[in-house]
Amino acid sequence: MREYLLVMFVSAAVTYLLVSPVRKFAIAAGAMPAVRARDVHREPTPRLGGIAMFGGLLAGLLAASQLTNLGRLFVQSADIKALLSGAGIMFVLGVLDDKWGVDALVKLGGQMIAAGVMVWQGITVIAIPVPGYGSVPVTPTQGMLISVVLVVVMVNAVNFIDGLDGLAAGMVCIAAMAFFLYSYRLWLGYGINDAAPAALFTAVLIGMCLGFLPHNLHPARIFMGDSGSMMLGLMLAVAAISITGRVDPDLITEQVGSQTTAVHALVPIYIPLILPLTVIALPLADLLLAVVRRTWAGKSPFAADKQHLHHRLLEVGHSHSRAVLIMYFWAALIAFGTVAVSITHTGRTVVLTMAGLCLVGLAVLLMPRFRPRAPKAVQSFVPPRYRDGEQAPGTEGPAAEEGAPTAADAGGDTPAMAELSAEDKALLGRLGTGATAAGQHGERRS
Repeated sequence: MREYLLVMFVSAAVTYLLVSPVRKFAIAAGAMPAVRARDVHREPTPRLGGIAMFGGLLAGLLAASQLTNLGRLFVQSADIKALLSGAGIMFVLGVLDDKWGVDALVKLGGQMIAAGVMVWQGITVIAIPVPGYGSVPVTPTQGMLISVVLVVVMVNAVNFIDGLDGLAAGMVCIAAMAFFLYSYRLWLGYGINDAAPAALFTAVLIGMCLGFLPHNLHPARIFMGDSGSMMLGLMLAVAAISITGRVDPDLITEQVGSQTTAVHALVPIYIPLILPLTVIALPLADLLLAVVRRTWAGKSPFAADKQHLHHRLLEVGHSHSRAVLIMYFWAALIAFGTVAVSITHTGRTVVLTMAGLCLVGLAVLLMPRFRPRAPKAVQSFVPPRYRDGEQAPGTEGPAAEEGAPTAADAGGDTPAMAELSAEDKALLGRLGTGATAAGQHGERRS
C-alpha cells in the first residue's frame, strides 16, 4: 500500500505544480474559447488542463518503475506500455480539439484508433466469468470489439459530464477510488497478480484528479478540456479491461472453500462490464439520455445542448457548488455500494444502508422545491428566502423579495412615499420597486 500511496502523491504533486504554467501557456496560445450558449461559466477560461494531467501520469508511472514491487509490473505486463500509447494518442487528439476544434466524427475515429492500438498491444478482454460455469473464453475479434466499445463509451461518458467546475475530475476520482479498493483487494487478499496493473492505473488516476481539483473547483481557474476528460475516461476503461477476464474464479474458490462463497466474493467480476460502468453510472446515464434525447428530436447524437443532468440541477434551483456535491454524492453511493456488496457477507445491511442514503439524497435533491419559512423571532438572522411572505406597503416586487432596505430599516420616521413628488409616486407605482428608478427619474427631471 505504501508504494501505491507514494505513486499517488507523486502524480498529484506534479499535476498540481504543472497547472499554473500550463494555464499561462493556454492563455498565451489562445486556448480560451468564447463562452457558448450551453456553458455555465460567464468568462472565457483557459483549457488544456489535460497537459498537466498527462504530466502527472508520466511522473506517477516513472515513480512506480523505480519501486521494488511495482517496478516488476513494467517487466511482467505489457499493459503499462499499451496505456501510454493509447493515452498519448488521446492526449494529442484532445489538445487539437481544445485549441482548434475537431469534428465529432473525427474525434470518434481517433478514440477508436487509440483503443485499437491498446488492443493490439494486449489490453483486451480474454474471457468472461459466468457464475456456476467458469470463464467463458471469447474470440480475439469478440474481445477486440468489446474492448473498443468499452473504451469509446467510457471516454464519451466522462467527456459528457465535464460541464461544471470540478465535476468530471471529482467524479472520476470517486470512481477510481472505488475501483482501486476492489483491485487492491483482489491483488492483496487473493494473491491475483493480474489485478496489480488495474490498482496501479487507478492510483495514478486518483493522484491526477486530486492534483487538478484545487485549480478546477468553482470558480475554476482552468478547464481540463477534452485533452483531460478523454484521457481520464480512457484510463478508467483500461483499468477495467486489464482486470476483466484475467481473474480465474477457480483460484478464489480454492481459497474460500466453496463455490457459493466465491460467487459472492466475485459479484462484480461475474458481470465484468457492469463493474466499470457502475462506478460511472451517472455519466453513463447522462450519455444514454443525451443520445436518446437528441435522436428523438431529429438531431445528431453529437450535437451539444444544455439538457445534461448537471444543467437540470441548476434549473431546479441548486447552486453551482451544490449541484456538483449532489453529483459527487450519487456517484460515491453507487460506486462504493457496488464494491461493498462484493466484499461484505451482509448484503442485506449494505442494501438497507444504500436505501437510507438514497432517501437522504432525494431529500437534498428536492430541497429547492421547498421554501421553509423561519419563525418571526429569528427572521432577521436568516437569509431573505427563508422569511415569510409579508411585505411592507409599497415594497412589492423583486427588490423586496431580495431583502431591499426600506425606510423603516434605515431608521427614518417619515414614510418613504411622503418624501416623493406626486409624479415620482406615480412612476414608483408603475415600476413596482422604486428606489433606483425614482432616483434616475429625479435626475432626468433636474
